[in-house]
Amino acid sequence: MKPTSTELNVGALFLRLLIGSLFIAHLYWKFFVLPGGVHQWFDGLQKNYPTFVPVYVLTAEFAGALLIIPGVWSRYVALYTVPMMIGASEFWLSRKGFFFVGAGAELPLVWLALLVLQAIVGDGAYALARSPDWRALASRLRATARADEIHP
Repeated sequence: MKPTSTELNVGALFLRLLIGSLFIAHLYWKFFVLPGGVHQWFDGLQKNYPTFVPVYVLTAEFAGALLIIPGVWSRYVALYTVPMMIGASEFWLSRKGFFFVGAGAELPLVWLALLVLQAIVGDGAYALARSPDWRALASRLRATARADEIHP
């Protein structure tokens, strides 16, 4: 059976709730549970990466926590967080291996798949600010490019 648009919208809503809750839980861990807190995490990451990396990670996590649940441009917020999850997967895979029981890359890869799925299915039901349709954006960009070719 083919799912109805209502079923897809509700599924996307539940996906938003799941992803946003994961971001909230992860930020809570980083700020209140992790020994040394966010400062220790930031300093540790900054030893091996340029400063923009931990800054990007924090902005991506806050965007995921604050914007995905209410459905504020969820598709694009999910896409914004994808590079972070790719980096987290590589980070843990190279240090601990694949399996989650050894603190490996398994969980970040699942999280990455959820984010890609959110980007594909869109905002879902009860979204406060729907993501602009990327097909419309792409056609506008193509039209602008054509106009620039005609009138350089």
